[in-house]
Amino acid sequence: MIAILDYGVGNLFSLRSSLEYIGQQVIITADKDEIRRADKLILPGVGAFADAAKKLRDSGLDEVLREEVARGKELMGICLGMQMLFEKSYEFGEHDGLGLLKGAVVPMQGVIPAELKIPHIGWNELHFDKTHPLFRYLKEGDCVYFVHSYFAMDCADSVIATAEYGKELTAAVAKGNVMGCQFHPEKSGEVGLNILRAFCEGASV
Repeated sequence: MIAILDYGVGNLFSLRSSLEYIGQQVIITADKDEIRRADKLILPGVGAFADAAKKLRDSGLDEVLREEVARGKELMGICLGMQMLFEKSYEFGEHDGLGLLKGAVVPMQGVIPAELKIPHIGWNELHFDKTHPLFRYLKEGDCVYFVHSYFAMDCADSVIATAEYGKELTAAVAKGNVMGCQFHPEKSGEVGLNILRAFCEGASV
C-alpha cells in the first residue's frame, strides 16, 4: 500500500491515478495510523514552502514522517514535497524543512540567465549524476515535466539527477530510503510512470 500524505497541499488525485494505473494500491490520507501501516510514503506539494511546512507541522505529520523514515520506510517527495525534505528554504524568508536531507532551497532568480522565464515550466532532459534504482527504467536524456521557481542547492551528497535551465539545477535526490523529484512524475508520461514504478518496487540504496 502506498500512502499519499494529505496535508492540504498537493495535486493528489492525478498522482493517485498514475499509481493506480501501474497497479498499485493507494490511499490519500492524513491518518497517522494509516500512514504507519503503509508500505511506502509520498509527500506531494504545490504552492508556497512556508504555508506547506506550517500545515505539515500543524497536522503532526512531520513527526510521523521522521519516525517512519527512521524505521526504514521509503519516502518520496514530489516538487514542493521534495523541497521540504531539506533543512531550509529561503522562499520569502527563512523557513525550516524536515531536515531529512542536507541542503537548502533557494530562488532561481539571480542564478539562471535573466532572459529565462521564472517559473521554469516545461519539459527538460534528465542528466544522471550517479546510477540509482529510481531510474532503473530510464536512459540519459529522458524528459520530465517541471513547474518551479526555487531549487535545491548545497546538496551534492544526495543529487542523483540534474536538468539544464540556463544552469544545471537539482532535478532529483536520494539518500538511503529518502528520495525526491523536483519535477512531476505524474505529469511526465511513460518516463514518469517508470519512475513511480521503480519507487514502488523498491529504490533504497
